[in-house]
Amino acid sequence: DVGDQVLKLVAARLAEVEGGGRAFRYGGEEFTVLFPGCSLDEALPHLEAVRAAIEAYQMAVRGEDRPKQAEEGAKRRGAEAEHLPPPDKLLSVTISIGAAEPDAQAKTPAQVLKAADEALYRAKRGGRNRVSR
Repeated sequence: DVGDQVLKLVAARLAEVEGGGRAFRYGGEEFTVLFPGCSLDEALPHLEAVRAAIEAYQMAVRGEDRPKQAEEGAKRRGAEAEHLPPPDKLLSVTISIGAAEPDAQAKTPAQVLKAADEALYRAKRGGRNRVSR
């Protein structure tokens, strides 16, 4: 259940990416953000901003008594929240991002995705929670 909550959090933050980026779930735990008409240099600050926003967000783990309805949950996070007990557990989530653009070595969409995947693994090897090109 917590894994699903984390995926929803990441998806929601990626959907808010600026700079003309559009987020898509690529599979499992992977997402793709496309920046049509932007260079990699133009997209990188927006990817870094979304990475930082996800890292800064403190996610309350859904307790057994937490409402399943989004509207009721929003009420609890709003004005009523100060009268409720604090959550049992807060989580910080981090993401690693691999970024790529078409170039001489990556001409097709599949090749660009492969280059982004290689950049993602460089980000993970470099310590995670970072954007790598």
